[in-house]
Amino acid sequence: MITKNYFKKLAIAAMGLFAMSTQANNVQITGTTVDTSTGKITFNLKWDNSWKTNITPANFDAVWVFVKYQDCADKLWRHADLSVTSADHVAGGTILKIDGVTDGKGAFVSRKINGGGNIATTSITLKMNIAAANYENYNFKVMGIEMVNIPQSTSYWIGDGTSTNAFTKFEITGNGSISSGSIGTGNAAPAAFPKGWNGFYSMKYEITQEQYVEFLNSLTYGQQARRSVASPDAAASTFAFYNSYRNGIKIKVPGSNAAVPAVYGMDLTPGDFDDLNDGQNIAMNWLSYADVSAYLDWAALRPMSEIEFEKICRGPIAPVANENAWGSIDLASIVTSSVTNQGLANEGYNAVANGRANYGATSFSNPQFFNGPTKVGFTATNASGRLSAAASYYGVMEMSGNVGEFAVAAKTAGGSTYTGVLGDGELSTITVSDGDSDQLNWPDPTGVFVRGGHFYEAGYSTSNSAKLRVSDRSETTLLTRNPNYGGRGVR
Repeated sequence: MITKNYFKKLAIAAMGLFAMSTQANNVQITGTTVDTSTGKITFNLKWDNSWKTNITPANFDAVWVFVKYQDCADKLWRHADLSVTSADHVAGGTILKIDGVTDGKGAFVSRKINGGGNIATTSITLKMNIAAANYENYNFKVMGIEMVNIPQSTSYWIGDGTSTNAFTKFEITGNGSISSGSIGTGNAAPAAFPKGWNGFYSMKYEITQEQYVEFLNSLTYGQQARRSVASPDAAASTFAFYNSYRNGIKIKVPGSNAAVPAVYGMDLTPGDFDDLNDGQNIAMNWLSYADVSAYLDWAALRPMSEIEFEKICRGPIAPVANENAWGSIDLASIVTSSVTNQGLANEGYNAVANGRANYGATSFSNPQFFNGPTKVGFTATNASGRLSAAASYYGVMEMSGNVGEFAVAAKTAGGSTYTGVLGDGELSTITVSDGDSDQLNWPDPTGVFVRGGHFYEAGYSTSNSAKLRVSDRSETTLLTRNPNYGGRGVR
């Protein structure tokens, strides 16, 4: 999940504070200050349901933190590079550590030692590395996205032997190329194609509507126009996408003259913007692959491959025929009457069942089913296990159901040239593609599948919900936005 805290420079002070906080699935960033003489940014970080374990699945969760800055002269938001040296960053207390990354586009904050539970408010200091910086003339935003570590394993499988259009059941035992003959005609994974063999991180949850609002609010007018439906200069309270299927993003302050960008906010429950019941934590829908890839580039993440998708779901366990992301064929659809605290941060479900998923809308107008995405992580509680939380092997949520997720195809055309280049935090500024991702060999929609199904997968019967299955590859992506589609990224 993403949350942010703003720091705005003070005219005569070397250090200043502009306190502002939002909560997105329990990650909170508050109290941001900047030392303009050293380029160090300090803030408080907390999040819930954290873990680190050396027993199965032997992984941990983390928060990917990154910084955006705005030059007061041109008003443009840019991505701040951080020091690549972990020792340059400091976590207060004894619980957390900070790992720098080789491209400097952010850092991972995670537990030092094994344990579980909520992370209390902890001071975090990051060393920025902005070329020719003039820190006292900048405004800052600190962002955080909950991630899950997906460790390297000795082997894992793709394909379950039965799902629609699935890979031929195949065990991956290394990072080398995989031939078409091994995983099915028309499919292939060159050595450079991301297979999940090396350890990586996955977003714990699907992109939320609040995350997408923060994305829009850091773009230029032209980029906003490309990444939403309504023109940025539309009237206040105009829906940025559509007034349907639980999407509550609206224009809060209209842009003007194709130069001043709009300000967006959440208003799922009409009234004041950004109230607690305005659906900030609901999974973002109405997205196209171009929207998702732009968001991931902006966040310095990347699209997952479909082989990585299957590893995230299944881990090292041998495939179960027709299994869903929680490792079994157990499957129960939610119904509207049992969704509690709708639109709030604690939206959930009051009827526990193994494999409970948001699917089953036999028609978009059927009131029995929940015709739209739910809050991310809505099935999990403090006491839930993998089946009752409908979680993947590694603890990643909603890999089956809720919104469909884009994954780069392992096939002989389109996705085969994808090498997993990471986003750099910046989008294209070329006129014809302003606001698009611009990373080398990221595929167009012809090189992508939609994985994991979504809320519109019809009916209670497993025979009517095949697209929720880990190995199902039957849904190729559309070029246009779709109410069923959202996404998540990896790094």
